[in-house]
Amino acid sequence: MNTFDIVGAIELTASAAIVVAVLASGLGRTGRSRAAAAAAFAAWFGLIVYLAAAGSFDSRLGIGIRGVGAAAAAPVVILAWGGSRLPKIRSAIAGMPLAHLIGANAVRVLGVSFIVLYSAGRLPAPFAPVAGWGDIFIGLTALPVAWAAVRRGPGPAPLVILWNSLGLLDLLVAVGLGVTSAPDSPLRLFLAKPGSQIMGSLPWILIPGFLVPILVVTHLAIFWKMRPRAGTAVQPR
Repeated sequence: MNTFDIVGAIELTASAAIVVAVLASGLGRTGRSRAAAAAAFAAWFGLIVYLAAAGSFDSRLGIGIRGVGAAAAAPVVILAWGGSRLPKIRSAIAGMPLAHLIGANAVRVLGVSFIVLYSAGRLPAPFAPVAGWGDIFIGLTALPVAWAAVRRGPGPAPLVILWNSLGLLDLLVAVGLGVTSAPDSPLRLFLAKPGSQIMGSLPWILIPGFLVPILVVTHLAIFWKMRPRAGTAVQPR
C-alpha cells in the first residue's frame, strides 16, 4: 500500500463516517433508533473491510468483479426490498429529512481521487475521468440543492428531481464503466491497461462496496419521497 492508498483509506473512512452520521441522524425519532442505524452501517462497513482483507474481491482468484458486483448490488436490493416491504424501514425513510438524503452526497467531491488515480496510471479512461468529474459535480452541488429543497416549500421541486436524476445516472454509468474495464469481467469492452481491478482492493473497495450502494439508496429514497401523491402536492422535508 503506497502513500496515496493510505491517504485514500483515511478519506474514504472519513467519507463513510460522514455519510453514516448524516443518514443515521435522520433515521428514527429516538437516540436508540439512531444508534441502531449507525451500528448497522458500521457493521456493513466492517464486513466489507474484512472480506476485502480476506481476498474476497481479488481478481487473481477469479472472483474479483463478481465479488465487487455482489458487494455493490446486494445492499441496494436488500434495502430497496426492506423499504417496500417492511413498515418500520418504510416509516424511517418517510421520516428522513430530504436535506439529509441530498446532503449526504456532498462527500462525492472526493471523486477527485479517481482523477488522481488516473493521472498516476492506476485507473483507465473513460472510467476514472467520467466517474471522477461526475462525482465532483454532484458533490459540489449537493449542499446548494439541499438548501434549495428546504427553502422551496410546498409544490414539486424540478431542481431536486433533475439533480437526483443526474446523481443516480452518474453512479450507474460509473459502475457500468468499472465493470466493462475490469480484466476479469465477462462484459469487458475497454481493453486498455490498467484495468479497474484496484477497485476490488483496499481501500478502494469501500467505494463500490459501501459508498456507492448507500448513495444509490439515497437517490432512490429521494425519488420515493418526491413522488406525487394523489390529491396532494409534493412537500420537500
